[in-house]
Parts: sequence; structure tokens; C-alpha cells
Amino acid sequence: MRPDTPAENVDHTAEAARLERTAGLYPEDAEALLLRAAAHLELSGDRPAATSLYDRLLSDAASLDAPHLVRALKASNLWEYDHEAEARAIIDGIRTSAPRDPAPWVIVAESLEAHDELEAAAETFTEAAALLLTDAGDPPHATHPVLFGRHRVRRMLGLAHDDWDTLADSLHTSPVTLDELHDPKRVWSLGSDNPAELQAEISRLRAELGAYREALSRPFPVAVLHWPAPELAELLTAHPDLATEYPSHEDHLSTIESSLRELSTSGTPNLGIVTATVPSYEAFAASEGSSPGDLTLLPQYATTLAARGRAVAWPPQRGAGCWCGSGNSYAGCHGATHIPTQVIETDPRA
Repeated sequence: MRPDTPAENVDHTAEAARLERTAGLYPEDAEALLLRAAAHLELSGDRPAATSLYDRLLSDAASLDAPHLVRALKASNLWEYDHEAEARAIIDGIRTSAPRDPAPWVIVAESLEAHDELEAAAETFTEAAALLLTDAGDPPHATHPVLFGRHRVRRMLGLAHDDWDTLADSLHTSPVTLDELHDPKRVWSLGSDNPAELQAEISRLRAELGAYREALSRPFPVAVLHWPAPELAELLTAHPDLATEYPSHEDHLSTIESSLRELSTSGTPNLGIVTATVPSYEAFAASEGSSPGDLTLLPQYATTLAARGRAVAWPPQRGAGCWCGSGNSYAGCHGATHIPTQVIETDPRA
């Protein structure tokens, strides 16, 4: 999520500059770092500078992990400083491209909502739900904001509950119900002179903030290290001591899948996979004053990559490609025999 520390407590301009410098030192993490820098620039009020960072990322969109997310953030930012026409064009493009990641949908829908385009926001949330919620099982955690946002705008439009609204109600864990949180009358109560109404609204806002903080405080994913075949071959050539850990690439991939399934079965939340490279691993080993051949360094490296926002959700979303990079769908590859429901949410804005 975007940093939400008040501007008076943080020098957002300086923090953005620090993140840009860090992106230069760690180019493999540049996407996540520059997204955070752009968020700080937005909070500082320098929206043109934030747009410049989004444009910088999109200049090489093919290399991005989440190009639709970057475009959605750019559109939201543009609309906030009177570039409505360009923002609308980007939003229309995102809706047409129908990304499988929930985050871009939520951002563009909330942008429409923020500018009183409630019907368009409801349509956008509904398009996302129809695309992403095709499984009869429990919806992935990453899709919950789609359902909650859709519930909110439909409530503001005075529409009757449907099955997806009922599902949103069942997923909501706060003691204050979604109907209360999304009650349009709350807007009027904020200007009331009645202490009882104001106190009731404060209670609702505290509950909403508590749920928001709970979402933000989700721990880093439990990440498993994945070596693509060329990287693993290079690793074992340079550091043959690791051959006991990685007898073959096929065994390595099987171990990843089986380990994640065991963790999921045991109830471990927020599972993910981080992709390793030999230069990055060797640099990490040097920073730790250790040898790359040290087996105990591997889980530390995985945790560090996850903390830097490099983890991707496991299992992939329905219909997505397999995490192993084979080009096949997950259901037709490593997920062929079993597709768990445990997933993590990834937001480069965290």
C-alpha cells in the first residue's frame, strides 16, 4: 500500500530521493522502489514528479512485473492534478486489457469513485469481480478489496444486495458491518451537531481504520527460493558445495511445490516464491561477510528478497502461468494434481 504517514512527520521529498538512489543500487528491485518513491512524491504534493517516475517505469513496460499497476497509479495521480482526459484514457485501456491482478482494478475504480463517477466505479468493480472470481471456492485475499469496494459504491448508489455483496459481508471481520461502514448517511453525520451521531461515526471510523491497519500489518510472505535452470547451472558451477542442496533442477522445482503445499496444509499464511540470480546472491553473501556456499545463507537470502518486495503469490491466480517459468498454466504444470486456495497479496506500493 502507499505510505500513509502524514506529511508533517516525514520529509516525503527526501524519502523519495533516497528510494531513487536505492533503486540505482539495486536495479532488480527498481520497480518496487520507484513505485514507493512516486507515492512519497504524491504525498509531498509534487504530482508532476510522481508522473515522471511512472513514465520512467513505463518507458520499458515489457520488463515490468506489474505494468497495469503502474498505469493505474499514473492515471490516479494524473486525475488529481487536472489531467482528467489522459487519466480517463488510461483507465479505459486498463479495463479493456482486463488484467488478472486485482490491484489495478481497485485503483482505477477508486479513482472513478473519488471523482463522483459512482456508476462507472460500480461497473469497473463488477468487471473485475466477473473476471477474477470464477472459482466456487473462497475468493483469494487479494480480491477482497474488489468485493469491498463494489459493496461500498453499490451501497452509495442505493442498489439492493446481490450475491457478491453477500459474499463481501461474509468476508468482513470487523465488528462494524459493511452496511454500516458504507452507509451514505455517514457523510451527513460528519457535519452533525449531535454528539451521539458524531460518537457513532468515530466508532465506525475506528473500526474501518483497524481493518485497514490489519491489512497493512500482514507479515512478509513465507518465501521459497526459486532458481531458474540457467541460474542454477551457473550457481552449481561456481559453488559446487551447493550440489547437495540442489541435486537437479527438476528436483529443485518439485521441492518448491511440495514445500509450499506442506506449508499451506499446516495453515501457514502468505506464501510466496522469490526468484534468485547468481549475481544477486553473491552480492548478498558478500554483504553478510559469508561464503555463497554456506547453506544457511539461502533462507536468509530468500527472506531478504521477500522483504524487498520480490515475492510473488503462490499459488498463481486461476488461469495464470506456472511460477516455474515453463510457459504453461499452473493448472497444467506444477498445479496439475492439486491447486490450493492459499494466496498472498502483493502491492508494490507497500
